Amino acid sequence: MEHSTSLITTVAAGFGLALIFGFAAERLRIPALVGYLLAGILLGPATPGMVADVDIASQLSEIGVMLLMFGVGLHFSLTDLLSVKRVAVPGAVVQMTLATLLGMLMAWWWQWDLGAALIFGLSLSCASTVVLLKALEARGILETMNGRIAVGWLVVEDLATVLVLVLLPSFADVLSGDATGSAATKAWLIGRTLLEVSAFIALMLVVGRRLLPWLLWQVTKTGSRELFTLLVVAAAIGIAYGAAQLFSVSFALGAFFAGTVMRESEFSHRAAEESLPLRDAFSVLFFVSVGMLFDPTVLWNEPWHVLGVVAIIVIGKSAAAMALVLTFRYPLNTAMIVAASLAQIGEFSFILAGLGLSLGLLPAEGMSLVLAGALISIALNPFVFTLIDPMRNWVLSHSDKARELEARDDPYAELPRDTAEKYLAGQVVLVGYGRVGLRIAAALAERGLPYVVVEQNREEVEALRKRGIAAVSGNAAEPAVLIQAHIAEAAMLVIATPDPIGVRKMAETARLLNPRIEIVLRTHTEKESQLLRKEGLGAVFYGEEELARGMASYVLDRFAPYPEAAPT
Repeated sequence: MEHSTSLITTVAAGFGLALIFGFAAERLRIPALVGYLLAGILLGPATPGMVADVDIASQLSEIGVMLLMFGVGLHFSLTDLLSVKRVAVPGAVVQMTLATLLGMLMAWWWQWDLGAALIFGLSLSCASTVVLLKALEARGILETMNGRIAVGWLVVEDLATVLVLVLLPSFADVLSGDATGSAATKAWLIGRTLLEVSAFIALMLVVGRRLLPWLLWQVTKTGSRELFTLLVVAAAIGIAYGAAQLFSVSFALGAFFAGTVMRESEFSHRAAEESLPLRDAFSVLFFVSVGMLFDPTVLWNEPWHVLGVVAIIVIGKSAAAMALVLTFRYPLNTAMIVAASLAQIGEFSFILAGLGLSLGLLPAEGMSLVLAGALISIALNPFVFTLIDPMRNWVLSHSDKARELEARDDPYAELPRDTAEKYLAGQVVLVGYGRVGLRIAAALAERGLPYVVVEQNREEVEALRKRGIAAVSGNAAEPAVLIQAHIAEAAMLVIATPDPIGVRKMAETARLLNPRIEIVLRTHTEKESQLLRKEGLGAVFYGEEELARGMASYVLDRFAPYPEAAPT
C-alpha cells in the first residue's frame, strides 16, 4: 500500500536544513532566523534541487503564525507598556508612518499601484520582536529602562500591525482599484468587519478572561502535564480557528487574544513554558515556508531596489526613531539603542507581505524584496548594536550639538533646591524603582530614613515627585546623575536595578565621588555574584541565594522550640 509522504518530507527537510543553517548562523554570531530563511530558500522552487510541497508548507506556516501571535499575547504586559507610553506609543506610531511613507514613495517611483505601495511600506515599517529580544538579552539590557522602551515600542508596532491585518481584507478591493458596488455597500462591508472584530474582542474580554484561567486551574488540579500542554495549544489554535470561522477575524488576531486572556491566569508563566517548544518548532517552519517564497534572482536583477529597501530599514527607520526619542528628551544612548533595535524587519513583515500577496495586492517581486531586506537587515543587526558605544563616544567628542543634547536642561534630571536641602547628608541613593527598589524604598520610609531615587523612567520620576519623594531622572552610570543625587554626602548607594554592565560603572563612580560610601547591589546569576564579591564592589545579594536563606531560616525557626522533632 502506497502512502503519501509529502507532509513528512516537508517537515523533515524543513527541520533538518533549518537546524544546519541555524547552527551555522549562530556560530557566525548572526541570528538563527537568517539560517531558517536560507533553509526555506533552498527548499523553494526558485533554487535547484529538492522542492518541498509549498501548499503543505503554507498550512504549517499558518500554525506557526498562530503560535507566534499566541506567544506575543502571552507575554504582552499592559503595565510595562504604560510605564513607557509617553515615548513608545507616539514614537512607534510616527516612526511607522514615516517608514510606510518612505516605502510607498519608493514603490511609486517603481510605478507600483497604491495597494502594492501601501502593503510594501507597511511591511518595511515593523521590526522583529524575536530578533530584538535576542539582541537585548545577549547584551544584558533587556530589563533596563532602555530595553523596556525598545520592547514597548515594538509592542505598539505589533498591535498596530494586528489592526492592519484585521482591516486589510475589507479594503482589498478599494486598494486594488477593482472595487465594485456603491459607497454604501463598501461602508457596510467595512462596518461589518469592525463590528465582528469588536464582538470577538468583547467576547474574549468578558468570557475568555474568566473561562480560560478557570480551565487552566481545573486541568492543573489533575496533575497531568500532558493535559496542561494540550489545553494551552488547543486554546491557541482553537480560538484562532474559531475567530476566523465565526467572526471573520484573522488567525493572527484570534491567537493574540488567546494569549492575552490566558495571561490573566496565575499559571500564565507555566503556559508559556509548556508551549514554548511547540511554538519554537512551528515558528521555524513558518520562517522556512517564508523563505520558500523568496526568489534570489532579485538580488542580481534588481540590486538597486534591494539597496533602497535596506537603506529604508537600516538608515531611514533608525534615523526617524533616534530623532523621535531625542525629541522626548531622552539621552543619546537611549536614542541609539532604540534606533538599533528598529534597524531590521521580521515576522510581522512576512505576515503582512504574505497577506498582501494572497489578496493580489503585492506583486511577487515585492515579497522577494521584503525577504531580501529582512535577510540583510537581520544579519547586520548584531553589528549595528556593536557600533552604539563607539559612535556615541565619537559623536560626543566631535559635536558640540550632541554634547548639548546630552547635557540639556531636564526638569527631572536634578533635584529642586528646596528638596535637595533635605538630603545633603546621610541619605541613601536608591538606583532603580522596580519590584525590588519599591520594597526597599517602603522599608526606608517606614524607618524614617532619607533617600533619593535614581530612575531612568522619566514618567516614574514625575510620579514619585508628585508623591513628595525625592527622585532624579537619568542613568546612574553617568557621574552627572549621581552628583545630582548628592552622592558625595550619601551614606549608602543601593543598586536595585538588574544592570550587570552598568553596575560596575555606578560603583566606581560612587567610590570616586565618595570614598567612604557603602555600596549594596543585586545580581541575577550566581557566577555574576561571585565575580562582584571577588572585586569587592560592596555587599552583593543574589536572588535565589537570599530566597534559600530566608526559607531555611523559616524552617529552622519552626523547629527551634521542638528540637526532638528535628529529623536526625
